[in-house]
Amino acid sequence: MAAAAAPPIIKVAALCGSLRKGSYNRGLLRAAMEVSKSINGLEIEYVDISPLPFLNTDLEVDGTYPPVVEAFRQKILAADSVLFASPEYNYSVTGPLKNAIDWASRPPNVWADKAAAIVSTGGGFGGGRSQYHLRQIGVYLNLHFINKPEFFLNAFQPPPKFDTEGNLIDDAAKEKLKEILLSLYTFTLRLQRKCA
Repeated sequence: MAAAAAPPIIKVAALCGSLRKGSYNRGLLRAAMEVSKSINGLEIEYVDISPLPFLNTDLEVDGTYPPVVEAFRQKILAADSVLFASPEYNYSVTGPLKNAIDWASRPPNVWADKAAAIVSTGGGFGGGRSQYHLRQIGVYLNLHFINKPEFFLNAFQPPPKFDTEGNLIDDAAKEKLKEILLSLYTFTLRLQRKCA
């Protein structure tokens, strides 16, 4: 009997819009990376956006970018899809996340034709408005977000969702994260087949 073929490997770049070490949104990404170990064919790499300078086209010299920016762009380019953890600041995405998005959209746009998913946590709507704004930004970037399931987590509603170090401890939320990752995996494969 022939052995079953290994599932295709999907490489996911994970970006957090918060730079804070104890960020609950970063905690969502750590949990997603842990959950992904149970999904054959899915590999998630955390991509740190904190070293990126503010977007300034004066830093572009002879069509090249500063080394830290180019390294970031290459990580996005090498990924099959993107997982954003997007906190909500003033009904929108954070400044650091928008800055990262803008650097990677400079010619050539390395976001184009990639699948993406968004998770968020916070008070009230759990970061939902930032997700809707990020989806609008994605239209211009030709970034394709999964529509369902959606993941908004109210971090402050009992029972506790995170420990004191920002790690996700809520099992129901971890299960929802798994659903997001499975949807992202399937959607990425479907998008790749259409683009092939």
